[in-house]
Amino acid sequence: MIEQPEQWQAVGRRKSAVARVYLRPGTGKVTINGREFEDYVPRANLRMLMMAPFEVSETLEQFDTYINVRGGGMSGQAGAMRHGITRALMEYDPELRKPLKRAGYVTRDARVVERKKYGQPGARKQFQFSKR
Repeated sequence: MIEQPEQWQAVGRRKSAVARVYLRPGTGKVTINGREFEDYVPRANLRMLMMAPFEVSETLEQFDTYINVRGGGMSGQAGAMRHGITRALMEYDPELRKPLKRAGYVTRDARVVERKKYGQPGARKQFQFSKR
C-alpha cells in the first residue's frame, strides 16, 4: 500500500470569495485553480498580502500550496486565500496561532457589501429630498 504524503487543509473566506487551501510538504510552489501563482494573481501587493502568513510563521518554502478559489473579485479572493493559508498553518502546528493572531490573520474579515434597498439608487444613497 502506498502512503499518501501528509496534507493539511482549511477553508478561508472574505467578502463573497471562498478558498479551499491544501498544504503539502514541498518546495514553496503555489498553484491556484490549476494555474501558476504569478499568472493568477498579477498584482504584487495582493501576492504579498496572500503570502504574509508564511512569512510570519517562517514557513515560506516548506510547503507546496494548492488552492481552489471562487467568488468575489481579486482583492476578496486574495483575502480568502490568506485566511485559508492561516487556518491550514494552524492545523499543521497549533503553536503558530499566537504569531498569526498577533499579525491579525486569524480573524475572518466579516465585512461584506450591503445590499441595495428597493426604491432607492443604492444601499445608503437616497433620492434628493424635495420640499415642494
